[in-house]
Amino acid sequence: MDERTLQEMIEKVKACEQEIGKGIIGQRDIIRQVLLAILADGNVLLEGVPGLGKTELVKAISKVLSTSFSRIQFTPDLMPADVTGTNLIIKEDGNNVFRFQPGPIFANIVLADEINRATPKTQSALLEAMQEKTVTVGKNTYGMPKPFMVLATQNPIENEGTYPLPEAQLDRFIFKLLVEFPSKEELKEIMDITVTNKKVDLNAVITGEEIMEIRNVIKDMPISDAVMDRALSLVVATHPENDAAPEITKQYVQTGASPRAAQAIVKTAKARAFLEGRYNVAFEDIQFVAYPALRHRLALNFEAISDGVTADHVITEILSGLK
Repeated sequence: MDERTLQEMIEKVKACEQEIGKGIIGQRDIIRQVLLAILADGNVLLEGVPGLGKTELVKAISKVLSTSFSRIQFTPDLMPADVTGTNLIIKEDGNNVFRFQPGPIFANIVLADEINRATPKTQSALLEAMQEKTVTVGKNTYGMPKPFMVLATQNPIENEGTYPLPEAQLDRFIFKLLVEFPSKEELKEIMDITVTNKKVDLNAVITGEEIMEIRNVIKDMPISDAVMDRALSLVVATHPENDAAPEITKQYVQTGASPRAAQAIVKTAKARAFLEGRYNVAFEDIQFVAYPALRHRLALNFEAISDGVTADHVITEILSGLK
């Protein structure tokens, strides 16, 4: 691919970033990280207390990407069939036949809103779609539209009425992003938009076909042995049973990150290099994506919880110890 076409792709994604920023005040890092996950063909988990604009962010992204969008509000009484769809009995030529009625999961972008307020049985309805990009109902398997991604929001587990996502499901999210409370200046801008008649119209910037094309370009990006070794060493260092693991891992980590973590780091590091206008992955790319790619994949032990040690703190210590 020639340099001009590559530059046009980069400018297209940056235009998406700017357009999303019109509708979402602040959260620049979150917007950038969500775009990296989309370009790396991954699902995203957004965590934060209610009212921080997590749902609005996903809706803004869906408007800027010219793709189909579906929202599922997760509640304790939501059933798996409400997500995936079900077989209905239809009268056809005088006979009763089964006809599959697709559920709301059949869209390019699926907003799983407050995913941890549904029961584990319903949460698991997303597992196959998130990993294999298919849904099996009865004896039939149905493919998801391309591109396909789940952007889920959740409240902190300390909140009332939440069900913690199991490790197997957390592992299927390429990134977990922590949405913070806005600054006073950002809060004032939010007020200017939300409590007045001022409206912000977002325009579609990029199509699903263009996203798929950019993904293929990113997959073909080279990565040096040294940078790949840094990514793999980072994941291995999260395992306390490994003799070479740093002391903080052995002290505070119960279970380390899975091989999916290494895939997530490499894929999103490539996407970041692409957005930075480089056709090679650097150590700084690995460091940038390490936190969102690993924080939900580290199972901390009781000692970490009692000492107030977070996954991000463990990741910081591991990164500082890598040669």
